[in-house]
Amino acid sequence: MLKNVFIFIISIGFLSCGSKNSSLVEGTNKKNMENSNQIDPTKVDTCVLGGGCFWCLDAVYRRLPGVLNVVSGYSNGKIANPTYREVCSGYTGCVEVVKIMFDTTKTSFAEILTVFWRIHNPTTLNKQGNDEGTQYRSGIYYRNNEQKELALYSLKAAEDAKLWDGKIVTEILPVEKYSDAEDYHQNYFEINPDQPYCIYVVGEKVKKFEEYMKKYKRD
Repeated sequence: MLKNVFIFIISIGFLSCGSKNSSLVEGTNKKNMENSNQIDPTKVDTCVLGGGCFWCLDAVYRRLPGVLNVVSGYSNGKIANPTYREVCSGYTGCVEVVKIMFDTTKTSFAEILTVFWRIHNPTTLNKQGNDEGTQYRSGIYYRNNEQKELALYSLKAAEDAKLWDGKIVTEILPVEKYSDAEDYHQNYFEINPDQPYCIYVVGEKVKKFEEYMKKYKRD
């Protein structure tokens, strides 16, 4: 059934980017979250994705209806609670990720993955545009077996749909050693709209997402 849900959704389908441990389900962004006191906590889920500089994914997913909060962070490396400088060294093995909290009555993990395959290039190993290094690798970091199953189905659907030329190299692994990034990385695009990377890289991904949403807007 998960496969059928995802196939339906998918069918409708740059410059260099240059903390404390946190629960994967805590925190909300009040700016993104209307009527927060009316949200049933049993209808809230969280996922973790990596696809290049986390500023890009953060900016895009804040615009997806049903997303309650997005937090930039680090995950799946050799050490816990790394600093940005340590991650940029390449020695930690950590990947830049976003932790996405969403209202399951308004969006789904399947739809989040449908966007994921379209807003970054999953065929370039440890590289997105001019951003190079293992911290920029493509990854879906699942929290449970249901997310794992759907991630694997979504990968197959993306390959079958031939969304990108070349072999998809996205890793699908359980989330490990997650920690939030430093405060200045959070909501970076909105706070720094005139920064060159935001204009020429993040801004272009946001435009691509907005075009996608306009084309495949659901009733």
